[in-house]
Amino acid sequence: MISLDKLEQFRKYTYEIIGNGRDALFDLMDAVLTSRSVSSFVELSLSPLFRREWSSIYEALQDSHPPREDLMKQYIQQMPAAEVTILAGGHTAWSRPYAVTLQERTYEHQPQPGVGSKPVTVGQGYSTIAWIPESEGSFALPLRHERITSFENPIQKAASQLRLVCAEIPGTVLFLGDGEYGCAPFLQQTADIPCIKLLRLRPNRVLYHAPKDYEGHGRPHKHGEKFSLKDSDTWSIPQADITIAEPKLGRLQIRRWPNLHLKQAADHPFTLILVERLDMPESKPLWLIWVAKDEPILSEVWQKYLRRFAIEHWYRLVRQRLHWTIPQLSTPAQMETWSDLMPLLTWQLWLARELVQDSPLPWQKPMTKLSPGRVANAFALVLVRIGSPSPDPKPRGKSPGWPLGKKRTQRIRYPTVKKRYAKPLKKASAATA
Repeated sequence: MISLDKLEQFRKYTYEIIGNGRDALFDLMDAVLTSRSVSSFVELSLSPLFRREWSSIYEALQDSHPPREDLMKQYIQQMPAAEVTILAGGHTAWSRPYAVTLQERTYEHQPQPGVGSKPVTVGQGYSTIAWIPESEGSFALPLRHERITSFENPIQKAASQLRLVCAEIPGTVLFLGDGEYGCAPFLQQTADIPCIKLLRLRPNRVLYHAPKDYEGHGRPHKHGEKFSLKDSDTWSIPQADITIAEPKLGRLQIRRWPNLHLKQAADHPFTLILVERLDMPESKPLWLIWVAKDEPILSEVWQKYLRRFAIEHWYRLVRQRLHWTIPQLSTPAQMETWSDLMPLLTWQLWLARELVQDSPLPWQKPMTKLSPGRVANAFALVLVRIGSPSPDPKPRGKSPGWPLGKKRTQRIRYPTVKKRYAKPLKKASAATA
C-alpha cells in the first residue's frame, strides 16, 4: 500500500506542474501504458482511457510545454539515498527521412540492417541521462531526455545535461558512457563537474604517457611515449594485472595503466583499463578509462560499466512498447513534448513494479523479476485502483436532450434587404412644357 500511495502522489504532483493540456496528456499517457501495439498515433484516442476527442491529442502536444527542470527534481526525489549514484548517458535518433517539411532535421547515426548499408539516417537526435537503479535488470530511469538542436552536438548536449543533473544529486555520482563520450571534447567540457567518469575507448585510439621532467632548455614537452591501443608493442608494463573467473564470461584478464591522456586533452589524465576474455581470444577487448582521484578496483570496475547497457534496453522499450517513434508529427515542438512524456511513463512503471503480477502472453515465459514491458502489460489493473488525477471532460455548449453536434444557442441570420430608392424625376424644363 505504501507503493500504491507513492505512485498516486507522484501522479497528482505531476498533474499539477505539467502545465497546459494536462488533462489530455494524462489521458494520453494512460492510453499508451495500456495499449500493447498501435499502427498509428491517432489510434490511441480509441482507448477507453482517452475520454476526449481524437483531435485533443495533437492540440495537447502543440500547446503543452512540460517543465523539464521541475520534472527532473521530482524524479530525483524518488531516488533513495545511496553512497554512489550510477548514471548512464546515451544518444539515439528519431528517424524522419520522409518528413521534408520538418524543421531542423540532421544526419544521425543509426545502424541499418543489411550488408553494405550506411549507418546514417535523417531525423532528429536525442540525448539521454538516466539513473541505473539496480545491479541487474533492464530498468533505466531517464532524468533528462532532450532533443539535440541543429546548433548543438551530442557531446555538448550530454555535458550540459550531466552538469544539471549532478548539481541536484547529493553524494558521489558515477557516469557511464560508451565510445562516443570517450573523447577529448567530452573530457574537457566535463572537467569541472564533480563526478566520476567511466568511459569506453574505441580500439583505434592513440594515447600518450606523461612527459618527462623539464630539462631546462627548449619548449616543455606535452606528451610522453606513445600508447597505441591496436599495437601491443607500444604498451608499457601495467601497474596492476589480475585474472578472475566469472561464471558467465569465463576467465578475464584485467590490466591497468595510470596517468595516460589523449593528445587533444593533455591536461586531463586518466587511468586506462583493459578487459580481455582468455577463453575466447577472438572476442574484442574492452578498453575503459577511469577519470577520478582514486584508483578503481579492477575486479569490480568492469561490472559497473556493463550497467550502461540498461539505457539501450530503455531505447528499445520506448520504441516498441511506449510507441515513441510512431507519431508523424509536423513540428519540433510537438516532438519535444511527446518525448518529454517518455521519462514520465517510465517512472510510473518503476513505481508500480511491486504492485503488479506477471501476466505473460501464451507464448511468453513467466518472469520473477519483471521488466518494464511486463509492468506495462499489467498496468491497467493499477489504474483501476488509483484512477486518474485529470477530471472527466465537460461538454461545452451542450445539454441533455439537445441534438448531438448542434450548439445550444444558434445565431439566427436574417436576410439582408437592401433599400432601393426611386430616382427623383427631373423637373420639366420650360421648353418641354
